[in-house]
Amino acid sequence: MAASLLSRRTGLFFGVSKLNSFIPAVVHQIANYNPRPLWLNIKNPYIPDKESEKTPDWQKTEKYDRRLFGRYGRASGIDPAKLWPSHDRLEELVAEEREWHPPVEVMLGNIAAREKEKAQKRMEREKTIAANMAKMPKMIADWKKQKRETKQKQREDKIRRDKLLAEARERFGYALDPRSAKFKEMVAEIEKEEKKKKKLQKRRKKEDEQGLPTATAEASQ
Repeated sequence: MAASLLSRRTGLFFGVSKLNSFIPAVVHQIANYNPRPLWLNIKNPYIPDKESEKTPDWQKTEKYDRRLFGRYGRASGIDPAKLWPSHDRLEELVAEEREWHPPVEVMLGNIAAREKEKAQKRMEREKTIAANMAKMPKMIADWKKQKRETKQKQREDKIRRDKLLAEARERFGYALDPRSAKFKEMVAEIEKEEKKKKKLQKRRKKEDEQGLPTATAEASQ
């Protein structure tokens, strides 16, 4: 184990020493780097023939003419007056300048408009929150009422179901499955009888209400 540890330390030492010897050489090479100067052939500059089919399209553009004039000057044979933008192009440049680099007054106005819009949205949001908070007690009361009604209906349904099961047991002498056809027929029959009773009670009540004025008049005579 001691031998392996010694060999590791020896390899690490030689690796670090090689790196330390390599770094100064690289730094020295970078420091002594001298790129070749860009020699311009002023006497015989390359001027593409725009009417030749062999000349690439990108060398026939105004952008390339500006490049040639910037490199060779008058030796390029290009009239600098033609390099200026046209009246329409100048208006486009001015419009782009106004759009992307507006004056300080316009920028401040835009900032103020954005801040005003943010404040308006914040006020509307706060109003909405306040209105919802005002409705909250009624919403909670309605929810509790609905919950109570739901529980009450569930209790009533359970009582009615137990009552129907008891009546079915009493009528048939044994317990019926609520999903059976016999139980459903019995329930339909009972509901039909209840409807008849309600209808009869409603008619009697109506007859009694119509007969009350006559009975009162006879009593007064």
